[in-house]
This record gives sequence, structure tokens and C-alpha cells, in this order.
Amino acid sequence: MTQISRDAVEAAIREYRDPYLETDLFAIDAVKSVDIDGAWVTVNVELPYPAEGIAGALRQLVGNAVESVPGVDEATVNTGHAVRAHQAQKDLQSIAGVKNIIAVASGKGGVGKSTTAVNLALALQMEGARVGILDADIYGPSVGMMLGLPEGTRPQTRDNKWFIPVPAHGVEAMSMAFLVTDKTPMVWRGPMVSGAVQQLLTQTQWNDLDYLIVDMPPGTGDIQLTLAQKVPVTGAVVVTTPQDIALLDCKKGIEMFRKVDIPVLGVIENMSVHICSNCGHHEPLFGEGGGHRVAESYDTTVLGQLPLHMTIREQTDSGQPTVVAEPDSEVARIYRDSARRMAALLSRRERNLSSPIPSISISDD
Repeated sequence: MTQISRDAVEAAIREYRDPYLETDLFAIDAVKSVDIDGAWVTVNVELPYPAEGIAGALRQLVGNAVESVPGVDEATVNTGHAVRAHQAQKDLQSIAGVKNIIAVASGKGGVGKSTTAVNLALALQMEGARVGILDADIYGPSVGMMLGLPEGTRPQTRDNKWFIPVPAHGVEAMSMAFLVTDKTPMVWRGPMVSGAVQQLLTQTQWNDLDYLIVDMPPGTGDIQLTLAQKVPVTGAVVVTTPQDIALLDCKKGIEMFRKVDIPVLGVIENMSVHICSNCGHHEPLFGEGGGHRVAESYDTTVLGQLPLHMTIREQTDSGQPTVVAEPDSEVARIYRDSARRMAALLSRRERNLSSPIPSISISDD
């Protein structure tokens, strides 16, 4: 029997490079153990981000590489992930029950920000993460409808001070729309809106989330700046379209996050190409290459490019977002790839080792 060389096995494992972090598994401390028992080798891999969608390919590629080592008859590769809490801007304390808060923002309205936020949340959940979504767009809350929650949905409460988030498609959701009716206009000034969002965030009993996606209000005004300064955000995603005017506002959004020390994990370009529903012809109605130009200018990356397609709008309006309605479609695959890339880039950020903001209980005793 040929003696198996551990160095040769580890060299074979290093042949696999993470597609998002662009390095080998040892460099990201993902290889937790390599056990050699006679002619059998077992490798335990724990990625720093959820990646169910590529786990099968990882097991096959690493397994084949290890089995090519002289003396190895069979290799078993076990995969998992461990999402850790990362630092927020200015070392703000994290929220109890939430490891990471990711803000999804846009410089202007009408670019598909809420649709992106909902599909990203669902994509992360499908990748194996525990996910919540907070609808911080107080003036135009739409997350509830997009998740298929009926009008009149109300969150349960606990001890008369905690909201229990509403479950939908495997994620936890909270929105101002759950507390008012669709016909109630939110005629509030900026400080009231900022306070309402902070209350929704801190008075909701989130259940050990890996990621909380926050659907931010559109724009870069006082409300957005206040939220970005007071909510402990670990990363941001900016949504845009290829139009020049949208790209101009996208740059303002990136600049806003930079001013408050929130890393922009990347840009998602919506409506990058129109796909004809009759013949399938592709045409860049709003221009092309804009997202990549912005990403290069601000040293960030394009997480994904979504087409302008009728089914995305129809599925979201019906409460069955694309990731849920057609999980094997090209659009769903783009959302899941974008979610994995976003989570992988976030995993590079420095760890948050501080305790979360404690719950304060006041009694008459």
C-alpha cells in the first residue's frame, strides 16, 4: 500500500480556488480538518459565507483532486458554512439577534431597489443562511406585498414591547406597512421617519439572523444619512440602472456610504438588457457598461446584472419573487450568484467581537 503524503493531499486541496474570494481554501481558513485513514481521505470544509449553490461543485472538484494523489482510493469532502458578525461603521454595537446588517440602497427611485432587496434576502436564505428583511422605506413600504403577505397582516407582540417578525418564504420580515393600512399616508418629517426605522429595528425580536437586509428609502438626503449614521450597518449594496442619470445618482449613493465609513460591497445593475418576451431578442435599451464603469471608479464590484423582463415584475407583484417562483431560472441564478458574491466579500471585513446592544427591562420592583 502506498503511503499517502499529507503534503500532497493539501497541495491537491489548494488547487481549488474560491470563485468569489479568488484564493485557496487554506488561505481563508476554510479547511477545518484533513483525516487520512489508510487509503481513505476525509476533508471538512467550512466556508465563511453561505454557498449551498456551489457546495456540490466544491465537493466534486476537491474530491477529484484528492483522489488523484497516489495511494488515495476514495475521498470524502464535507461542506458547511459559518457566518460571523463583522464590524459596523464607527464600531457601532450590533443589534441583538442579528450578526450582519446589509443596506440595499439607490440614489433614486424606480430602479428596482425593493425587488432586489427581497430577491437577495430570499437568495441568501436558499444558500443556507438565516435571513430577515426590514422595510425601511417608510413612505412607500412594499416588501410585505412582494413577499405575498396579505393586506392587514399584523405582527404578534411579546411582553407588550417586542414585535415578532412575520415569516414569509423562509425569511423574517418587518415593515411599517404591518402597523398601518395601505391607505394611510405617512406625512412625517425626517426625524420621525428615522426614529420609526430605529424602533422597528431595535424593538423587533430577530431570531439569530446571519443577515438582516434593510430596504432603504431611495435617495441620499437627511433620512438616509441619519439611518446610515445610527444603524449598525456592516455593508451596503447600491442598485442602479445603466441610464446615465441613474448612474449619476448611484455615485451619490456610494459617496454617502463612504462618508459614514460603510463599505460598499458592490453594485447591482437592474434593467441591464431588455429580453423580448416574444422572440427572446436581447437589446440594451438603457445603455450598457455603466455599472462596470461606476464600480471601477469607486474600487468596488458589479455583483450582478439583471435583465429587464416582464416576469420579474409579474412574479414580484404577485407575492412570489423570482427566486421562489422559478428557482432554476437564469434570473434566479443571477440573484443567488450575486448573494454569494456579496456575502463572500462581506466575510473579508474585520470581525465584530463586541457584545450586541443589550435588552433593557424596566420594572416597578
